Amino acid sequence: KIFIPIALATSMLWSTAQENLSYQMPVKEILDLVDVPLAPYVLMPDDKSSMLLIYRDVFKSIEELSQEEMRLGGLRIDPKTNISSRANYFNNIKIQSLTQKKATPVQVTGLPENAKLTNFTWSPDQSKIAMTNTSSNGVSVWIVDLKTVKASRVTTENVNANLGDPIQWYEDNQSLLVKMVSSKKQALINTKEAIPTGPTISVNDGKKAQNRTYQDLLSNKNDEHNFEQLALSEVYQYQLNGERKLILNSDLYDDLKFSPDGEYLLVSTINKPFSYIVTYRRFPSTTSVYSKTGQFIETIVEKPLLEELPQGFMATQEGRRDVQWRDDFPASIIFAMALDKGDPEVEVEYRDEVFQLNAPFNGTPKSLIKTINRFSGIRWGNESIAIAYDYWWNTRNTKVYLFNPSLNTQPTVLFDRNYQDKYSDPGSFEMKRNQYGSNVLALRGSLAYLKGDGFTEKGQFPFLDQYDLNTLKSTRLYQSKYTDKIEDIRGYDIEKNELEVKIESATEYPNYYFRNLKNNQLRQITAFENPFKSIQGVHKEVINYKREDGLELSGTLYLPVGYDRNKKEKMPMIMWAYPTEYKDKASAGQNTSNPNEFTYPYYGSPIYWVNRGYVVLDDASFPIVGEGDTEPNDSFRKQ
Repeated sequence: KIFIPIALATSMLWSTAQENLSYQMPVKEILDLVDVPLAPYVLMPDDKSSMLLIYRDVFKSIEELSQEEMRLGGLRIDPKTNISSRANYFNNIKIQSLTQKKATPVQVTGLPENAKLTNFTWSPDQSKIAMTNTSSNGVSVWIVDLKTVKASRVTTENVNANLGDPIQWYEDNQSLLVKMVSSKKQALINTKEAIPTGPTISVNDGKKAQNRTYQDLLSNKNDEHNFEQLALSEVYQYQLNGERKLILNSDLYDDLKFSPDGEYLLVSTINKPFSYIVTYRRFPSTTSVYSKTGQFIETIVEKPLLEELPQGFMATQEGRRDVQWRDDFPASIIFAMALDKGDPEVEVEYRDEVFQLNAPFNGTPKSLIKTINRFSGIRWGNESIAIAYDYWWNTRNTKVYLFNPSLNTQPTVLFDRNYQDKYSDPGSFEMKRNQYGSNVLALRGSLAYLKGDGFTEKGQFPFLDQYDLNTLKSTRLYQSKYTDKIEDIRGYDIEKNELEVKIESATEYPNYYFRNLKNNQLRQITAFENPFKSIQGVHKEVINYKREDGLELSGTLYLPVGYDRNKKEKMPMIMWAYPTEYKDKASAGQNTSNPNEFTYPYYGSPIYWVNRGYVVLDDASFPIVGEGDTEPNDSFRKQ
């Protein structure tokens, strides 16, 4: 008697498992939030004479998600098309004039059928924009001319975008530097069917080394072969009519970057041996300078395999690193070097030193600045003004330095703060495009400009400050006063005294405006409608609550339509939270949630379930605090 029902149940389960089920559609309440057209992404040239409206699908198709994916060296690649398998694509482009009254978007003609566009890259004069298009056969380069509003194809469908950034513009605005699949590429190995010819051997030579756990690493010789073939490129100069000329022979090209004046090319290539414990970014590499026609000039640095680094998040390599062009000079190389041997445990006055190396790149580098923490970047202004940044993860400290790159003088520390302290954030310096097409500090004499998010204890009020680099005093030029909306400051035009802003509310889709600071008048330039009408009636608020250790926490609460807040009936709740590490309680307790942020359901959002009657607590604070010498995960705290 016992065995009969078990046998019947087993039979029923087996029968159910063999049913040929198709993909199911969600219920209407959720489908109404999923199957909606998205507003386009907005791109504007610096002169704000027009805007590109770039459209995309909400989600990838089943066909796209079913494509083969190879995971090699930290990359995820579609081996058939030679581009990242996780690339996000756009399918249409329109252009709208911002100088003509009552102008409407104009459809770009000549776009590829079933377009899958990405890798958008402005020409130096911003009269054109280049992009890649992915088809079932591969990747090709296309351009759109903003004046004619027409698209045209430049290359064959043989572009190699596996390592990213496959397109660079020449300074003439009439030709492109493109990474193409190598003519020497060999067939890939089917690792699922290939029979190993021997064991996989790893040797550590008895050395101590600590590494993080990485995904998608190489694991055997077959993976090495496939990675090499997929990374192998030849670099061509393409005229816009499709004529081409070989510039660099077949190699594993990673980064390619023209000097600001367009005369030189900074080239990074990946070398062997490959590694099974770190991603390709830590494989051996060579960074060299070539002429724009492909003539070798000088090697800047030979980086070894970086499997062994000192312990700690702030550990780095010895020797030259962060090699890049100086944006405000025609052709000067900048690089950093660790003064602590890359070891955060070594006590030194300065962690890093930054150098400049001028053409022809074989002389003695000039020291520009030493940083107390680990160097993280420079915003260039002119011959006498530059802003440098550093940070130190262990203490969450960051410093911002003002220095004169022409003189060997002591830099001035403008800001010295905890980068997790959002209430004290002075903002980021406004940038502009210079004569080389590079982004540099927007300056008026000694005056620079800072735009900030404006988080405070009373709410979020974004701002624009004028900062005098001589007196080190700031003057507030504008601060948003909205309490029922968010005004995101996107940019500032010094000459026009005009802000580009994006304004939104919980139920109003983000739209773009120009704000004239002379008269404080707004000019609306987009009118995107809210596609998520079905959750307009949902109640949304940021709630604050105190943890038992006294820390102030917050989260965004959503109540379903019709919920009676007076009766406060208990309902099932879905909560999303993710732990964040802090080094002090003051920063951990800051509230950076804004109830006026537009409610935007995305693929991983729990907000869909509000339409099914659930209460949702989204982005609930989950701070893990370790003050002083204590690390955040050294102790347990009940949440």
